[in-house]
Formats: sequence, C-alpha cells, structure tokens
Amino acid sequence: MMSGNYTSIDNQNVSGSVPAVGDPPSHVAVKFTDSNLQTFPPAELREDLYYLFKNGEHVAVTEIITALVDLRESSQSVVRNEKAEDNWQLFLVVAFNTFSKPVSGSDEPQQSGWFRSFTIAAYRPYFDVDTSDVLERIKDSLFPFGGSFSEKTANNPDLYGPFWICTTLIFVAASIGTFVTYIAHKLQKKDWNYDINLVTWSAGLFYGYVTLVPLALYIILKYFSAPSGLVHLLCLYGYSLFIFIPALCLSVVPQEIFRWVVAGVAGFMSASFVALNLRNHIKSAGESWFLIVAAIFLLQLALALVLKFYLFTVTV
Repeated sequence: MMSGNYTSIDNQNVSGSVPAVGDPPSHVAVKFTDSNLQTFPPAELREDLYYLFKNGEHVAVTEIITALVDLRESSQSVVRNEKAEDNWQLFLVVAFNTFSKPVSGSDEPQQSGWFRSFTIAAYRPYFDVDTSDVLERIKDSLFPFGGSFSEKTANNPDLYGPFWICTTLIFVAASIGTFVTYIAHKLQKKDWNYDINLVTWSAGLFYGYVTLVPLALYIILKYFSAPSGLVHLLCLYGYSLFIFIPALCLSVVPQEIFRWVVAGVAGFMSASFVALNLRNHIKSAGESWFLIVAAIFLLQLALALVLKFYLFTVTV
C-alpha cells in the first residue's frame, strides 16, 4: 500500500520487532537445582565416630584413621568433591583431638597411677578372650610337656580362665566331696550331715593358692633379677589347676588305690606344666634357677597331697 512517498510495511514481518505484551501470569513458579552442600560429617556417622574415639584407648592412631576412612567410603551422604575432601581431612584432625581427650563429667573418668588399679578399665584387657582362646589354653595345660604356654600367652595373658577354673573347682570339690561322703554313709547305714565348711575351705584353698603363690613367686623372681609379669604368673597358675577338675570327678570311685593314682597323676601333670613353662625364663636368674624350679614343682605336688587328704579321702 502506497501513500505519497512512503511505503507502509507490515510490522509482523520486520526482524527485531517487539511483540505486544500480554497480560502477566497470576503465579510464577521458580525451580532451583538442589544444592550439594551437606552437614559435614554426615549425621549417621557421628554416633559411630564418637563410639570409636571413646572406646579407642587401645587402638593405634593409624587404625582409627583407617576406620574413619572406611566409614567415609561406605557412607552415601559424603560429598565427592575437592572441598569435601579437604573438609574431611580437617575433620579427622579435629575429631581425634576432641574425642581422644577425656570429657569432663563423663561416666568413666581417666585415672593415672595407683588410682587406675581401682577402675574396671584397668582389668578389662585381661578378660578380653573368647571361648576358643580359653579352650586352647586349657588344652595346653593338659599336655604340659610342650612348654609353649608361656610363649602363647606372653602378649595377652588373661584372668578370665583362671577365675572360672578356680570357681568351678570350688563347686566340684564341694559337690563331689559331699556326694562321695553321702554314698559312703548310706552304704554303711549311718547318719549323714552336710558340712558347709567344705565350700568355704575349698574357696579359701583355691583362691588363696592361685593368688598368694604367684605373688610370692613374682617377688622372688624380681629379687633374683629375673622378673616376670604378675598377671602372666596368675594366668599360668590358674590354668595349671584345671587338671584337678576331672581328677575330683574320678574320686567318686570307691577304691583308695585308684584315688591315690588319680591324685598323683594330676599333681605331677600340674607341677610339670608350671615348672616347664617357667624353666627357660628362670634360667636367667643364675645358678639358683634349678632350686627355684624344683621348689615350684614340689609346691604344686604339695597341693595335690592336700587335695588327696582333704577331698579324695572319705571317712565315715
């Protein structure tokens, strides 16, 4: 369309033209991408980390670091980028310095010196054994001529086995002794009365022997410049008493000669077990080592004689 010297152009076909603005929308929805920022360390790891550091008194620092790294690798919430890696390394240092220190007001305050001897934590490592460990050590005590018990328990002596062996001995000695006496009285048709002193006597004998004898030996070896660990001696003497459990059970046989044989064999095996396992160590005490080993052997035989006269002998 022409009007004078001007040409009318349809504005719909002109490049760069701005279309007419319509009515604004009533609601504008803006969607943002999810942020990859997360709390560091992840919440699900905090409890595990706290438990690890709180109970990691006997764990090397490298093992703690390795365990923390394994926790990080197994977690699905840790961010995989360079900033997170730097934060993780910083967190390891801060966490170790924080959790490895005793917390004020905690239920188990850290003690040092003699005060630590009156805490449960001081004796916890000596009860850290499982069933297989105890059975293996009991088996070694039944085959005393190998003399390898001291080497196997040098780094991890336990008090769990000796405690339960002595406790079982007290129960067996009291029950078997009572049963044999009861049968003997009934066979002869005589009155029988239970003797409660048999329990207290057995407890005093076994608990006293397994405590006082190792303590005395510990002092003697220290005097002769051949010191041995007190816990190791307690462990050795505790397991040496296991042979008397089956011996007491066999004492129900009403034959005096058989009871003498059982008591003698049990005493000889127990004495050999203690003497052979201490022989190599006591040799460093000089020329007197043989006398010390002989005294240890004879003292264990004396225990067997005491058991024979007071537990293996039945009087009506």
